[in-house]
Amino acid sequence: MDPRIEEHARIVVEWSTEVKKGDLVGIRATPDSHDFVVALYKKIAEKGAVPITLMSTEEMDRAFFDGADDETISIAPKQFEALLEKVDVVIAVRSPSNTKAMASVDPKRVIQRSIAMKRVMELYLSKRWCLTVHPTNALAQQADMSMDEYQNFMYDATLLDWKEESKLLYKMKDHLERHKDIRFTGPETDLYASTEGRIWIASDGKHNMPSGEVFTAPVEDTVEGKIYFDIPFLQQGKVIEGVRLTFEKGEVVNFSAEKAEATLKEIIEVDEGSRRLGEMAIGTNRGIRQYTLNMLFDEKIGDTVHCALGRAYKDNNGTNESAVHVDMIKTMHEGEIIAGDELIYSKGRYFYEM
Repeated sequence: MDPRIEEHARIVVEWSTEVKKGDLVGIRATPDSHDFVVALYKKIAEKGAVPITLMSTEEMDRAFFDGADDETISIAPKQFEALLEKVDVVIAVRSPSNTKAMASVDPKRVIQRSIAMKRVMELYLSKRWCLTVHPTNALAQQADMSMDEYQNFMYDATLLDWKEESKLLYKMKDHLERHKDIRFTGPETDLYASTEGRIWIASDGKHNMPSGEVFTAPVEDTVEGKIYFDIPFLQQGKVIEGVRLTFEKGEVVNFSAEKAEATLKEIIEVDEGSRRLGEMAIGTNRGIRQYTLNMLFDEKIGDTVHCALGRAYKDNNGTNESAVHVDMIKTMHEGEIIAGDELIYSKGRYFYEM
């Protein structure tokens, strides 16, 4: 086995989820992540904990949509909820063999299913959880890389000294929480929001692996201005590019996309909360040097910011409710991030590098 797989598993078990003796661990994975799950089982067992794995694939998900009527799509998966209620730790491994399996499914049906899965997501987030990736040919193709190139890319972003990364992320969290607002500026962008009463979270690999971001939930009705997201992203099996959003009193009042605007419109119109931002964030992982249409990596790209339409996280003291949480990313090489009167980032440098 590639020793990088074993090191990845060690980081997830020891750092991300802190598995301990007696823990019940639930893993959701695909057949293509077999080697990584084998490594996880060994590390989990060494801790005196017990794993169980649910297998899923994109083709299985697609088959469900092909066979289900609207009533079936809306049925909550109580059996999955029961498992999540019992486990102490959840590890989700995204290792698709076909990243476009859902591309032609009606976005309204996908959203309808996400509403039915709301309780599943709540239970998942209540556990010691981690979302990670094991390299597959499909992910390499999506990133326009060979398999060797993609493996190197993925492990460069993942096999870091997370204790040291954590120190820098918490330093940024501390500086952001000294102030009551945040502002992103740059090409076609001037976006402001109050963060008073909200918590900034330093994402240091405890939930996402790889990680490297600091994020909060803006005060919902204070978001004002415009922003241009120049990094493409994959949503509902479709690539959305060149998103422009304008906010007034917290709500999207104007939007456009250079590609897949109809899908963007579907997202914004899901419910009342999908017209508001549930997250504003700063990406810091410079081990991630390019986008790959995989949000687990792309939202962490160093020298970027991202915002999410929809659901806010309770850990941020956010209150926005929605069935969706859709992240969009902007490069900041020509931009600035300002909190209160403090310059947090300017044209390629964070405040601790200035």
